[in-house]
Amino acid sequence: MTPVHRKVGRPSEKTQARESLITQSRELFTVMPYEKVSTRLIAQRAGVNVAMIRYYFGSKEGLFEAMLRETMAPMQEQMAKLIANGSQANFLDIMRTYYREMIKVPQFPRLVMQVMNMSPSETQRKLLEKVFMDVTQPMQHLMFEKMTGGGILKPGADPKLCKVSYISLMVFPFIAPPAMLAIHGIELNQEFLDKLLEHNIEMMKFGFLNTQGIADENQ
Repeated sequence: MTPVHRKVGRPSEKTQARESLITQSRELFTVMPYEKVSTRLIAQRAGVNVAMIRYYFGSKEGLFEAMLRETMAPMQEQMAKLIANGSQANFLDIMRTYYREMIKVPQFPRLVMQVMNMSPSETQRKLLEKVFMDVTQPMQHLMFEKMTGGGILKPGADPKLCKVSYISLMVFPFIAPPAMLAIHGIELNQEFLDKLLEHNIEMMKFGFLNTQGIADENQ
């Protein structure tokens, strides 16, 4: 029997099915209550058999967790780069990566905020906290330690307060009420985020970033 060869670079149907389930579940979980999103609805939107959810993720809970992990994976990768090389460029690239990824799924940060306001006993809250502890919490601690010892922050700057300022600048555009953004004539798109990123960098230079460190990196 002649072997069947797949075309190079073309994803298999199973790979496409998994990616589609992740994409459709993210879209549904960000606009509907968790309990209203059924596996049947996700599978229907993804155009696959509902059994594929059990095959890849085990359950709706497993799919929700996988969706969280894969959405946050680019930020995790960028944090790892900062741990390996504590440069200001890598530090700023975390915000750059966040803006680039979240503009694709602008409702995701709002979903995170909503879930974290739920009771600790809720399934979504438990899953989100589990993912945060696994993916970001250990790296965040090391990241800001690296910033202090690596000359990224100005001497005397409090790493914990800098962390709050940094996260606030990064996340606010996505969790601000759309009506508030509209009142101020703000349209959340890539062009606006590119400008906001450069503005935030300048703000941080005047605030807590060690500008000498930036000069040294540019030499």
